[in-house]
Amino acid sequence: MLRVVKFLLVLVVLAAAVAFAGHRYWESRLEAPIAVDEETLYEVPRGAGYNRVVSQLAERGVIEDEWAFRLLARLEPESIPRLRAGEYLLAPDMSGRELLELLGSDRVVTYPLTIPEGWTFRQMRNRLDAAPKLENHTAELSDDEIMALLEREGRHPEGWFFPDTYRYHKGMSDIDILRQALASMERVLDEVWEARRDDLPFESPYEALIMASLIERETGAPEERREIAGVFKRRLERGMRLQTDPTVIYGMGERYEGRITRADLQESTAYNTYTIDGLPPTPIAMPGRASLEAAVDPLPGETLYFVSRGDGTHHFSRTLREHNNAVNRYIRNR
Repeated sequence: MLRVVKFLLVLVVLAAAVAFAGHRYWESRLEAPIAVDEETLYEVPRGAGYNRVVSQLAERGVIEDEWAFRLLARLEPESIPRLRAGEYLLAPDMSGRELLELLGSDRVVTYPLTIPEGWTFRQMRNRLDAAPKLENHTAELSDDEIMALLEREGRHPEGWFFPDTYRYHKGMSDIDILRQALASMERVLDEVWEARRDDLPFESPYEALIMASLIERETGAPEERREIAGVFKRRLERGMRLQTDPTVIYGMGERYEGRITRADLQESTAYNTYTIDGLPPTPIAMPGRASLEAAVDPLPGETLYFVSRGDGTHHFSRTLREHNNAVNRYIRNR
């Protein structure tokens, strides 16, 4: 009887040793580096479960011991994260467990999409349409339909999307970017309007947005924005027309081919500030924060005119005579 007990004890010890060794080996396969030699892009398909992802990783040679990952689902199901659809960047020194952790995280691969200051909504739509791996849900929609989809029905879209660099991942859509840009512009406009001067010649944040779009399209020189805003402010206060070329160009739409003529300046459109009084009916572009801030904090002074020097800056004048001399110098002679 004693021999039988000793024999059984030996079997138990051997079985425990084998189990321990087997467990250690299994753990070592999960902790071993995955089989990639360089950073590799892998996408978890939408709706894919754990077993499907493991099979796919094995088929692509990313993991070599598929059995170890399947066994993990049986022995430690609570340790397996809920996998999230998206693209992930796999690193060569990553272990199998680290791989699973990554695929259950929010560290998906993202792509930048930049909307420059001064662009129009049409230009923004074209960039969204061309963005790689961004789902397009608006290509067949009109501007009005897009604004209705964004719960801003009846609002003209121009100017309402903040120019910035946005990041997106596969699975996101152009509507997601538009929502972010709209929310950013509304937030920034509210902040800027709260800090406005109290002697502005307009009374609403929307008019400030319109003014900022004119400033944005008139100059790319940061130091000039407040001075241009000052010129526009004084002209509005004196009942003078703004006479700013970008409004003429915007009113021409697709007919604009790189230059404007005297006839264009005299053409009556809703946006031509050579023929209409006050501000145009809507913004003409997407202004950045600096132009928004300039619109509500114009530089005091006496200048009423400005003309481009041809180098991105402007010559400012107090009198029409001085302005005409500047036009001869910088425009007609050129």
